[in-house]
Amino acid sequence: MGFVLAEMTWPEVKEALRHVKLAVIPLGAHEQHGPHINESCDNVLAEQFARRLVDRLHPWAVMAPTIPFGISIHHIHFPGTITLRTETLIQVLRDVVWSLQQHGLNNFLIVNSHGGNQSLLGVACTQLSYELKARVCYAKTTASAKEAIRTHVKSALFGHSCEREVSEALYMAPHLVRQDQLQPGEIVEGKWRLLRPGQPIQGFYFYEEMTANGCIGNGPAGSFEAGAAIVEEALDRVEEAARQLFDLPKREEGN
Repeated sequence: MGFVLAEMTWPEVKEALRHVKLAVIPLGAHEQHGPHINESCDNVLAEQFARRLVDRLHPWAVMAPTIPFGISIHHIHFPGTITLRTETLIQVLRDVVWSLQQHGLNNFLIVNSHGGNQSLLGVACTQLSYELKARVCYAKTTASAKEAIRTHVKSALFGHSCEREVSEALYMAPHLVRQDQLQPGEIVEGKWRLLRPGQPIQGFYFYEEMTANGCIGNGPAGSFEAGAAIVEEALDRVEEAARQLFDLPKREEGN
């Protein structure tokens, strides 16, 4: 079992810090995920992925509490969504990093499960690394699982309440999924296609401009088996990169 701050007393933390070199900070969001996944999805998946990563990196890493809100303004017209302003989230991250620095930590990995946070994290990590003289980096939970995603995700448009996210939830947190309500995305045609990644011009659009039910991709095609393949490949890649970047010892044989 890895070190999890929320489940430790201060003497236990003090003892753990004799070994810990890296703080892992899960970052999610509270937003709609269509009719078949709970709005807590990104928080739960960020935390579950971070727990597994910290278990693999034990005793060299500790998991901080999950930051439960992110940049979700594009979902705001769906009931229940809560969003932070960009400057608010940067300040929250700053205060978390600064606080942990007071206990001797200076390496930080933000494990992010929400696509809407990604562009902000590039800015935040640059700013915080410079201002706080720390190494602050980020990883998108399963984005590095290229082979498994290529094998198991067949939709041209995916990434939200789709077969990939449903599969991840079925593997890491099945209580999130309403399997009797699984639906494919109800795509609405519009100029949003001209603003997608890879297009000559990038820009903002509300999610309901793209999908009537809040989903994209093919959620009913998700499976536990696909989730296991995607999550475990991503964990392998993030673990290896973290060991190299933060100079953590290699895992011992059998562990």
